[in-house]
Amino acid sequence: MMEQRPTLREQQRSETRRMIQAHAVRLFTSRGYDAVTVADVAEAAGVSAMTVYRHFPTKEDLVLVEQPARLIAERVAASCATDPLVRRVGGALVDAAAALTGGDGDEPAANQRFLLDCLRLMVSTPALRARHLDSQYALQQAIVDALGDDMTDPDAAFRARAATSACLAAMHTALTRWAEDDGQTKLPELIARALAASFGDVAVAAGRRDWGDRCPPSGQV
Repeated sequence: MMEQRPTLREQQRSETRRMIQAHAVRLFTSRGYDAVTVADVAEAAGVSAMTVYRHFPTKEDLVLVEQPARLIAERVAASCATDPLVRRVGGALVDAAAALTGGDGDEPAANQRFLLDCLRLMVSTPALRARHLDSQYALQQAIVDALGDDMTDPDAAFRARAATSACLAAMHTALTRWAEDDGQTKLPELIARALAASFGDVAVAAGRRDWGDRCPPSGQV
């Protein structure tokens, strides 16, 4: 089945959203989150405040990055159903981090700087911490759904949530270290190290990218 390409309208909407968010994060980083209003963001982006709210219903949403959650869920869904849960989830975290921060040149460097700025804002701004927790809970649920286990089985649901929560805790430790050293260490490496420290060899293999040669994706035989 061919992947459906976004329409011109969808592309324009996505570009507008990225442009607004880039200006918002730049202002929050330089002036402080509390000192910047939505009107300030709109002026910097050259749009109306209504346009900002159309893309970001709350000021807190301007700092959230939705792409990682989608990437992680997609990679979990495509992982080997017979692999241990922590390998499926941990591998998706490592792979998504590589996709978001990998590569050379100006664009990957700009993406990494943007993610670092968003992360620092989330960690350092009290008003954003609760929103960050909400986004982490939503990510956990998206991962559990992507695992495709029978959630009507209480034991299976418990195992999936426990494994996911533990992997996300390891990732949080890696993200904190990544922000502290200003991105000097590659994020996928830090996540893989955190997973290995937490789970040992069962999760170390999650950083490998050759799973497709070993096992068909979930739901495919």
